[in-house]
Formats: sequence, C-alpha cells, structure tokens
Amino acid sequence: MSRNSHPGAMLIGELQLTAGTWFPEHEHPVHQLVWSARGVVAVKSGDAGWVLPPTRALWMPAGVPHRTGALGRAALRGIYADPALSPVSWPAPRLVVVRPLLRELLEYLTGDGITEPARLRAESVAFDLLEPLDVVPIVVPSPADPRARDVERAILANPADPRCLAEFGRDVGAAERTLARIFVRECRMPFGTWRTQVRLRASLPLLAQGAPMEAVAHRVGYSSASAFVAAFRRSVGVTPGAYFAE
Repeated sequence: MSRNSHPGAMLIGELQLTAGTWFPEHEHPVHQLVWSARGVVAVKSGDAGWVLPPTRALWMPAGVPHRTGALGRAALRGIYADPALSPVSWPAPRLVVVRPLLRELLEYLTGDGITEPARLRAESVAFDLLEPLDVVPIVVPSPADPRARDVERAILANPADPRCLAEFGRDVGAAERTLARIFVRECRMPFGTWRTQVRLRASLPLLAQGAPMEAVAHRVGYSSASAFVAAFRRSVGVTPGAYFAE
C-alpha cells in the first residue's frame, strides 16, 4: 500500500484486492475510513459486520480490532486520520454515506502532485462531508457448544434452511429446549433472533452487488421481498434500499 505522508490530519493509502482476500485481525493507532473506490469490501469487528459498496465507507476508530476483506476485485482506499488532529472522533465504528462530492475529494486526495495547502483545504472539506448513516450493526456471535456449532454450520452454509430448532435438535442430538438455552447463554440472543442476523448478514453482499430484492429474499430464507425488507428494517434500523442507496 502506498501512502502520501504529510503533516495534515489524513494519510491516504490504496491497495488493489482480489476476490476473497482478507487481512488478519489488526488495529491502527489512528482513525481509519475504510472505503473501496471500486468493488465491494467487508469489515468485521468482533461479532459485528458491515459490507461496503463504493457509496458507503466505515469509520473505524483508533485501537478497534477488525478484519477487512474483498468480496470481489476491489480498490481499497485506507484513509487514516491522526486522532490528535482529526475533527471527527466517533468512539465506535460508524457507517458513512459516500456521496459524489466526497468520492471526488477522496480520489483527489489519493492523486499525486497536490500541494500541501491544497491538500489541507481538501481534507477540511472531506471531514465536513463525513455523513453517518445511523444503522445497527449486524451481529452474529458463534456458540461454543459443539451441538450448537453444528447448527451454526448448517445455517451459515444455507441461511434459507427452513428447519426449526426441534428438527435441528434431532440431527445434532440435543433437545429443543437445551439448544434454545445454549443460544441465549452463548450468543446472548434467542435462536430466532440469531438466525435472522445470519440471514441479514448473508443478504448484504448480494444487495451490495445489485441483486434483485425478491431474489435476495428467497436466497436467504424469506417468502417475499416485503417480509425480508420488514425484517431488515426491524433489525438494522433502515430499509435495504436506504442502506445501499446511491
């Protein structure tokens, strides 16, 4: 990754990624705005995850462990801000809207031959354009119990799997109530909520790549687009259309 280092608040880096590339978990001593100029990238931090088409970026505060990966060929831009100089100091990861003006500014800042005064002026405007989109991160904790892990593997492999917890229990050798207690204890949410989070997380790459809503809904286990949109909005706080709007 090449970086333009200077005494201002931002450092800009660019990296071309191939599909399936994931960086090991790491953290930065500076704030980072994770953004892909082309293609779709994903970010995971703990049990939470985000998917970012070019119209979205993720503010990652300094010191927060995370992993970044590419869902297809992607031009990842790492924008790093010194906490001592940054006018933005959100304490937790936040999804950010990348409108055309911000996109052009980030492209401009990545370019060569920019004078220091021009760079500082562009940075100031870029910070002003960081518009958070208030969404609830999609969180999918993993259980530790081996029987629940077998259920997890089945659902991750096929989010549309229609089996209820009693049916899974017969396959993994555990009573329905036992599995239900395990998910509440180890995942901190009921099984139904956990499965919804899995389905919504599985929908994000499909939505980011422009798949039709009806097709996405069926792919992740919903009978209709309206049922999927309602579940998405209840959990995330916005509709899929608002999450990925241009």
